Amino acid sequence: VDLVQSGGRVVRPGDSLTLSCASSARLYSSHFMGWFRQIQGKEREFVAGIRWGTGKTYYTDDTKGRFTVSRIQAENTLYLRMNNLKPEDTAVYFCGLNRNGYDTTARLYNSWGQGTQVTVSS
Repeated sequence: VDLVQSGGRVVRPGDSLTLSCASSARLYSSHFMGWFRQIQGKEREFVAGIRWGTGKTYYTDDTKGRFTVSRIQAENTLYLRMNNLKPEDTAVYFCGLNRNGYDTTARLYNSWGQGTQVTVSS
């Protein structure tokens, strides 16, 4: 499965931004799609995710209330809406597919998007 991302750019603190992730293949109800971010020299960390079938969403304490993950099943496309962005949100953002369901551990994911840079700076 190829995951193609778009949407990263430079924004100012307090701005909003939406990332997208399109799958080349159909996604199934048992799949889990996650958004991760990575800063150079650090491990890839989970920020949000969604069960493809039920739409149940998951966030971290840092992203809950600011980020919203959603999907359009018919288009096999995943989104991450990020509001009130902070400089510490600056990172490369990745979408990932976990065929086995919900998990926040990056190494357990089966496919990854190419990554997109989000920079929050005044």
